[in-house]
Formats: sequence, C-alpha cells, structure tokens
Amino acid sequence: SQISIKLVINKLRTKQDFARLVSKNFAIDSVSVMNYLTTPDSLKQFNVDTNTVFTMIFPDTYSFYWNTSLSKILNKLNETKDKFWNKNDKINKAKALGFSPEEIYTLASIIEEETNHDSDRSKIASVYMNRIKIGMPLQACPTIKYAMKNFTLTRIYEKYLINPSPYNTYKHKGLPPGPICTPLPKTIDIILDAPKTNYLFFVAKSDFSGYHHFSSNFAEHNSYAKAYQKALDVYMVEKQKKGN
Repeated sequence: SQISIKLVINKLRTKQDFARLVSKNFAIDSVSVMNYLTTPDSLKQFNVDTNTVFTMIFPDTYSFYWNTSLSKILNKLNETKDKFWNKNDKINKAKALGFSPEEIYTLASIIEEETNHDSDRSKIASVYMNRIKIGMPLQACPTIKYAMKNFTLTRIYEKYLINPSPYNTYKHKGLPPGPICTPLPKTIDIILDAPKTNYLFFVAKSDFSGYHHFSSNFAEHNSYAKAYQKALDVYMVEKQKKGN
C-alpha cells in the first residue's frame, strides 16, 4: 500500500527552498527538482517560466503519495492556483487594475515581505500601484534582499542598490520578473480590493510596531524617514552594547 504524505507549504522564497521541501517528503532528490524548475521546456505545460514558476504555488496543505512524480505535484499545485483565480471574478479584478494574475501574485509577494499587518498591506498595495502607474520605480527593499539572497538584512544601504539583478526595483522600473516569495492567498485578495489613494511613499513607524506612515509628498515622507532612521540608530547602538 502507498503511503500518503502531507506537503505543507508555508512561505518559500527560492527554488532551493521548494526543492529541499519536496526532496524531504518525496522520493525525489533536490537536484532533480532544481533541474526541472530551471528548465523552460519542463515548465511550458503549466504556462510559467523559470521566473514565474512560483506563481502556481499557494501556501496550503496538500496530500500526495510518497512516490508521486514532480510533474504530478506541480499539476496539483497548478489546479489549486486555477481554482483560486477562477473564484469570485478574481481574474477580471486583476485586469481592471491593469495587471495579470501573475503580476498580482508578484506584487503580493513583495507586500507579504513588507509587513504582517493587513491594514498596512492594502495601503502599500496602493502605493506600489500608484508608482507603477506614473512610471516611478517601486524601490521595494524586499526585492534588494531577494536580489542579494540575503533575507537577514535589517537595513538597505546605498551600496546594495547598484546590484544589477533584474529583481532590483531601485535600478529597474516596474515589477520584477517573478515573485520573491509565496504570499498568502489573503494578501492577493487584499491587493485586488486595495483602496484608491494618492500615496506614493511609506516608511516604518519609529515605534517599531510594524505599522507604517504613508505620504503623498516627499517632504512629509522624509520627515518620517528621518525619525525612523534616528530610532533605528539608537536601537542598533543599544543592541551592540548588549552584545558586548
């Protein structure tokens, strides 16, 4: 008799993360998974490429047999993706905003990394959509962390912004080529229902609550940003003292 396996997908950031997860649970080695995910011809059947393959992976718990092939695993993930987008007119909602489902997923992946607060996620979504609309670079810090493959960075320095990666949204306008993590489905819904605002800037509050200040002009934003940087400097000094 075959053994049933629960594949639990939470937040994944890289193909290597997914390869390790699959190889840990199934009779498939991580090298084979990586070869599959980095081969365009393998992914054509799912209408994704090596950059957008994560757009078909939604965090959830899936059931498979332990010897299920990778193509069958991906097929089930793809079916789940289709069910999500075909429900409640989501595809037309995305089109009305001027985006494809894959682009909304990519935007959700960035916002997922910005904050854990849903109320702020909706406002951040409006900021990024406003920036895209006027041709302003997204300048999303999480994309720098992804470009550098360093997800522990707490501060983005000027020297990081010259990274030539296409995922560097300070250097390249518009959305990156694909998602930078697997966002929760509710984050996608938040974007599809995001309020219309005139916000173009946001910065974390200096109380480190995880919430943000939102502004429509740079002068106001700059004052909030300076307050946050000052608080962060104090925090880093205190942290260093405790470490010593």
